[in-house]
Amino acid sequence: MLLVLLAYFGGVLTIVSPCILPVLPFVFAKAEEPFVRSGLPLLLSMAATFAVVATLAAVVGGWAVALNQYGRIVALVLLAAFGVVLLFPSLSDRLTRPLVALGSRLSQSGESGSGHGSIVSSLLLGVATGLLWAPCAGPVLGLILTGAALHGANAGTTFLLVAYAAGAATSLALALLVGGKVFTAMKKSFGVAEWIKRGIGVAVLAAVAAIALGLDTGLLTRLSLSNTASLEQRLLDKFNPQPNAQPRLPDAMAGGPATGALPLEGTFPSLAGANTWLNSPPLSAEALKGKVVLVDFWTYSCINCVRSIPYVRGWAEKYKDQGLVVIGVHAPEFAFEKNVDNVRKAVADFKIGYPVAIDNDFAIWRAFGNQYWPAHYFIDANGQIRHHHFGEGDYEASERVIQQLLTEAGKPGVSTDLVAVNASGAEAAPAKQDVLSPETYVGYGRAKNFTSAGGMVRDGRQTYVARTPQINEWGLTGSWTVGAEHAVLNEKGGGIVYKFHARDLHLVLGPGSKGKPVRFKVTIDGAAPGESHGADTDAQGLGSVAGQRLYQLIRQKGVISDRLFEIQFLDPDVQAYAFTFG
Repeated sequence: MLLVLLAYFGGVLTIVSPCILPVLPFVFAKAEEPFVRSGLPLLLSMAATFAVVATLAAVVGGWAVALNQYGRIVALVLLAAFGVVLLFPSLSDRLTRPLVALGSRLSQSGESGSGHGSIVSSLLLGVATGLLWAPCAGPVLGLILTGAALHGANAGTTFLLVAYAAGAATSLALALLVGGKVFTAMKKSFGVAEWIKRGIGVAVLAAVAAIALGLDTGLLTRLSLSNTASLEQRLLDKFNPQPNAQPRLPDAMAGGPATGALPLEGTFPSLAGANTWLNSPPLSAEALKGKVVLVDFWTYSCINCVRSIPYVRGWAEKYKDQGLVVIGVHAPEFAFEKNVDNVRKAVADFKIGYPVAIDNDFAIWRAFGNQYWPAHYFIDANGQIRHHHFGEGDYEASERVIQQLLTEAGKPGVSTDLVAVNASGAEAAPAKQDVLSPETYVGYGRAKNFTSAGGMVRDGRQTYVARTPQINEWGLTGSWTVGAEHAVLNEKGGGIVYKFHARDLHLVLGPGSKGKPVRFKVTIDGAAPGESHGADTDAQGLGSVAGQRLYQLIRQKGVISDRLFEIQFLDPDVQAYAFTFG
């Protein structure tokens, strides 16, 4: 219920957001008509249309987005025609003569005065406006859509979207009621009804042009004088706090065999719902009774998961003969990670021999109530969760838990030493004391600190010129199309710049739709990386994007300081997703 209220209030706040500006002319076009028969149906159908389209986008992803783009085109044409009619009253008269005649006949049948025509036209106008409305993706709306992506879109998702849209409709209704009174007063005082209609017509056409040019999500956002994101985020932090992402183990668990009592945290949830299994036939919680089980939630482009894999792999190999079963649950973060062939290749590249459940629909994720990558759940031989750990690190304590659960299960000769891990490349442990740069997404859905001149244009082809970034700022150069999840390079020669502070720099990349390798060149402070090159570049900074995965581009030697990273792509059609550091 609390999240519903937050969603509603987040919608109310859109009235002071620039993203609502393009729909205001359509709303105020009905200001002179009775609110119940005109404004209210418009707002209700606008909110319902937005909720339906947003739900479709959450459920089925890309094709629904494309469908909405076609819907936007149709709506733009219809609303442009609406603006022209308002601008030229004589044209309106000619176009509405058949409707007037029809109205006369309906009147003779006793239907006159019902207001049904006005209601229907308002409903249709609301549908068109709902297709055009692209509200700013602030923390509240982002929370709803991210939850739908991770936990599965359902009736609850739609309900939250309806609450969000209802909040926006509420604030618009108040504006419409006030605006309607002002509109009526102007008519009575100055008798300029036709000029007012023409003014509204100009505003409608201007709004259509702004939306067609992408200004509703680009320029207007950058010109905002009242950004509500910080207020929304404070509300979320206050009323929907996140649990500690790195819970500590009891002190008794450190430095030797575990002797402290581990609590019961719940029953082993179902493993049903996996799309397929790798390295094993399907497993079930019931069939694993008597075994100690480690469930590892991971996704193959996640650097934190990658750095945890050597330890999980080591535990699986060391304790398999003593009754430990390790299950990797692969839950994708990016769309390309849903491709089973991609995951199968990653499993082979990481030399993972234990069972891996492909959880593309997040069925197992939801069964565990999980929220993190990586996440480790330790389950005893009786099928009870006894411990969990979120994030990388704390490996010694995790292994002590495994040893204790095996000992409790009566397994003889349980080892008391720890696995020896000698990881290299992206699997190597981070230099935590030197990591001052955060994970940074390239797609506009979660992008921050973007600094290219003119700002980021959503879903449109744009030529970018990068400014010199400050620490943790980044920018694009060349012709790119930035989507919600990733950016696609349209022409060769484009690149990305980032001012970072860390030993390692990684970038999740992939070739385009045709799958052709994309060559690139990396520099640090304008020079080839030399000994500071990563596992996927050479000393000259040269490399190639041949698959959709995480690429280690920089591993610095010596003193770590603020450095200017730049990657230039020598071929077009590369996809860039996210930076991570270590």
